[in-house]
Amino acid sequence: MKHQTHKNLTEGDMAALIQMAWEDRTTFETIEERLGVSEAEVIQVMRAALAPGSFKRWRMRVKGRTTKHRALRNPQMKFDDRAIADHRRANC
Repeated sequence: MKHQTHKNLTEGDMAALIQMAWEDRTTFETIEERLGVSEAEVIQVMRAALAPGSFKRWRMRVKGRTTKHRALRNPQMKFDDRAIADHRRANC
């Protein structure tokens, strides 16, 4: 992978970051809590890790998506994205 921003992330952490970024219910805040990577840095990692067309599809998918930001979520949502992120953590 050609991304240089997070040399301290293991290969497993990078896999987990990409997986959580793709998942609709895992917020950018959870990614930052788990891995110390901000939303802007997640975007940089995804740009470097994905093919251009895949990156564009991902950006269109998450841009403005209320489930990717805790502050925009409906309070009636009955799941905790922190638990989802723990469950789906890569084993690498």
